[in-house]
Amino acid sequence: MGLDRPGGRRYFNIARGLVRRGMQVRLLALHPDFATCAQRRFVVDGVEVWYVGQMHARKVGNVPVRFSPWQLLLVVVQATLGMIWGVLCSPADWYHLGKPQPINGMAALIAVRLLRRRPLLVDCDDDEVTANRLTAGWQRAVFAFWQWLLPRIAVGLTVNTRYLAERMARAGQPCVIVPNGVDSDKFTAPPVAIRAALAAALGVAGRPVIAYAGTLALHNHPVDLLFAAFGQVAERHPGAVMLLIGGGEDLPLLQAYTAQQPWRDRVIFTGHVPYPMVRALLSLADVSVDPVRNDSVALARSPLKIIESLAVGVPVITGDVGDRAEMLDFGAAGMLVSPGNVKALANAIEELLNDPARRAAMAAAAIAHARRYDWDRLAERWMAIYEAV
Repeated sequence: MGLDRPGGRRYFNIARGLVRRGMQVRLLALHPDFATCAQRRFVVDGVEVWYVGQMHARKVGNVPVRFSPWQLLLVVVQATLGMIWGVLCSPADWYHLGKPQPINGMAALIAVRLLRRRPLLVDCDDDEVTANRLTAGWQRAVFAFWQWLLPRIAVGLTVNTRYLAERMARAGQPCVIVPNGVDSDKFTAPPVAIRAALAAALGVAGRPVIAYAGTLALHNHPVDLLFAAFGQVAERHPGAVMLLIGGGEDLPLLQAYTAQQPWRDRVIFTGHVPYPMVRALLSLADVSVDPVRNDSVALARSPLKIIESLAVGVPVITGDVGDRAEMLDFGAAGMLVSPGNVKALANAIEELLNDPARRAAMAAAAIAHARRYDWDRLAERWMAIYEAV
């Protein structure tokens, strides 16, 4: 996947930290738009990146493009062969598979275990069955099979949450928890003058801003909870603005819904933006929101949006699910509410909007706490799996 997308950021930043510790790392990845990818092999910060095939969907612009069944079959075959070729061209001491999914799973089984006869490690950073939009029962069964099989043939696991550690690891199998992180030295709020100019350009200067940074896909990002909560907040805060940073397959649906609301002029959709812009846009917010339900999707995730928001000094409001309490330093850097509860979410937003002193204290705590999730520190933790096996 693209290096600026959530999964890509995880693996690239971990790889960069490993390189700093004297390891040689090559990432074999699938590209969001392989046909237009002009540079398929390159080196960034010492990390080799090889794009070897197309992802299961074309992710260009604001809305991903799904393949037809026959096109998807061709993509799967070509991407799997590309992964196998990449492994065979990459003799290594360790093969570490990111995400137990069918394409890279088949390549790992064939190229790593059968042809190279090398041990395999697996990283799990999602519940792949529920996190992906799988519309047919057979698709869910295929994803479930690979998610079950690959951790069981691995000599060790890395995961991003305690939930996945408990669910995926076998008794006696080495397992290291490595949450998602942030480059805390670079992902910082821009200077005041830049923020002021950006706020003026967006028309939010001097107004309360509630931000969401992430994918607009309702099947695994319940942004509808935030929209419902904002409807309540908007009645009591006439100047409040909701800033939605990112694209996704449900962007047109959410735009159509917003157009029918009385507060439609107070919602800003940025669409997909280059990753360097995310920190600038996030820094305009008074609070950011990670809306979740109490389900396996939320339990399995270590949201980048939370840590990146904390890094720019913006308190986060989210549901008390999985590891989120720890990510918010147990309330010092944000607020935890009952997951899936629109009223509780709206009340928390209002509570922070009405209390500038509390927001300021949380902002300072957020920046300090985000440093515990610096990618370089997390790479050190990641290395423990190689020592354990």
